[in-house]
Amino acid sequence: MSESLTDKYKVLKHTFGFPGFREMQEEAVDAILSRRDLAMLLPTGGGKSLCYQLPTLLMDGITIVVSPLIALMHDQVLALHELGIEAAMISSAQSPQEQQQTFTKAKNGILKFLYIAPERLANGGFLSWLAMLDINYFVIDEAHCISEWGHEFRDDYRRLGELRCAFPHTPIAAFTATATPKVREDILSQLGLRDPLILRAPVLRKNITISVRERDSGWRTELMGILNKHEGESGIIYAFSRKETEEIAEFLSKKALKCSAYHAGMSPEQRQSVHQAFLNDETQIIVATVAFGMGIDKGDIRFVIHTSLPKTIENYYQEIGRAGRDGIDSEAVLFYSGSDFYNKKRLIDEGSDPQYREMILAKLRSAMDYATAEECRHRLIASYFSDSVEHCGDRCDNCKDSLSPKTDITVPAQKFLSCLYKTGERFGATYISEVLCGEEKEKILSNAHEKLSVFGIGKDLSKSIWSTVAKRLIELGAIEPDEYKALKLTASGAEILKGKQSVHIRQERLSPKKASVKTKTRDLHAPIHFEDFKALRAAIAKEHRIPAYIVFGDKTLYELAEQLPNTKEEMLGISGIGEVKFERYGEAFLKLSRELSGK
Repeated sequence: MSESLTDKYKVLKHTFGFPGFREMQEEAVDAILSRRDLAMLLPTGGGKSLCYQLPTLLMDGITIVVSPLIALMHDQVLALHELGIEAAMISSAQSPQEQQQTFTKAKNGILKFLYIAPERLANGGFLSWLAMLDINYFVIDEAHCISEWGHEFRDDYRRLGELRCAFPHTPIAAFTATATPKVREDILSQLGLRDPLILRAPVLRKNITISVRERDSGWRTELMGILNKHEGESGIIYAFSRKETEEIAEFLSKKALKCSAYHAGMSPEQRQSVHQAFLNDETQIIVATVAFGMGIDKGDIRFVIHTSLPKTIENYYQEIGRAGRDGIDSEAVLFYSGSDFYNKKRLIDEGSDPQYREMILAKLRSAMDYATAEECRHRLIASYFSDSVEHCGDRCDNCKDSLSPKTDITVPAQKFLSCLYKTGERFGATYISEVLCGEEKEKILSNAHEKLSVFGIGKDLSKSIWSTVAKRLIELGAIEPDEYKALKLTASGAEILKGKQSVHIRQERLSPKKASVKTKTRDLHAPIHFEDFKALRAAIAKEHRIPAYIVFGDKTLYELAEQLPNTKEEMLGISGIGEVKFERYGEAFLKLSRELSGK
């Protein structure tokens, strides 16, 4: 590196194009430069990559980055190449010849970064080969995968502790976006970090607006309303099963949306093709199972939608964090049903290791509590990770609707629970509603339930209202369905029945929904010439065969459209444009900027 680029601030601007560090980035960079172990918890979109990429450029030797997915490693290497930095990866997708070429480059000191998958370390010969390199430090990305108490535990990550034994004097920097206190302690212990600097950024993502909606028969109309609002923008829809991803993708494709399904049942070539089309903006919406997305390096995802309850808050937080990584306003919407909890619980009961079953069920219950809560959603997420948020303002549906009236439905709830108990806890919500409404149906008469004291005591309410009461009781854990979908009273339900616990619900849920399909209005945050710069970026990306976001991110395009620079110096003042990127693409954008400004 030239003498003029031995300063971290100069590298920050010249190579990465940023005028200053974001929160906690400089502390992380300094820790690595001082050869200190580091553990950093930084929300997705917080600028994690820069924390370990910048110091490497100021150090001798090569940095080894352990990353869990080939697609993520590929994207990272491609982005580094665009910055003029020598980087490579070793993966099972490469031929022996390609791997050998990478080995040779690393041994000859050509590479600054080498990305590897954790399973490589299971090969003792590979560790011996690493010992031949001048390694300045190790980076463990997605470090939560090392913990058996986390949500994405991977056996291969457990072997990473061997790095400390094999390289006792080489610093280790661990990064994750999601970790509870127990998982954080496990990361430090398993990696054998010595007196690490621990940096923990606030959990709150201020640019993401969160909302949760009940998934009923009209939920697809609501979905279309959200997608129309985000017309032309990139987004991810997470579905529960492979079948559902294909059904929703087909439904949206028939609505003329550029959409593809993605799930583990597809061939690696199919998944790679869909992934690449999404990065290149050829596909705007991915409908996927959670097999898609860990570490996806695309900054302009504007919405993330879940069609069912996530398994854990960790999963949910990581998945919604894929929206708005560039800092621009984005949206996360969760559709859920009371049945989601019990469908997932059944799978856990049937297939989980007994040692972890209770922990997994507790995580699922936390996700359900989150979905049905009526307090600030950002605060709930922060609290789960032992962080605190005072108030998100209007960044979640609950805070927006904080003045929305609530109705006490304790008495109807007690009637429902009493009817459930007296009919023997052998029926579902529809049957209980029919008994309460006094319907003389054949099944009710054959069971002699028309003779019960609860028969007809709910005639003042419609069956749809009773259905809503049942849903609220399921949400609160007062009743739960068994394997045959017969509702059972729980201890919490007994407390309600005895009058020791009240039940409230938002008044709006007791009224019929008015379905509407929202239309796209021009994004008031986007400058008038944003689309012109976006079109130029797309053309350049296609010419260079790289994803559009690698040219410049949306945030950079926003600033270009707002400021319309007329000189190289003015353009270099924009965040995301350094000397390296200007040399590659600057003149084309500068020419367009001058044309748009009329100068």
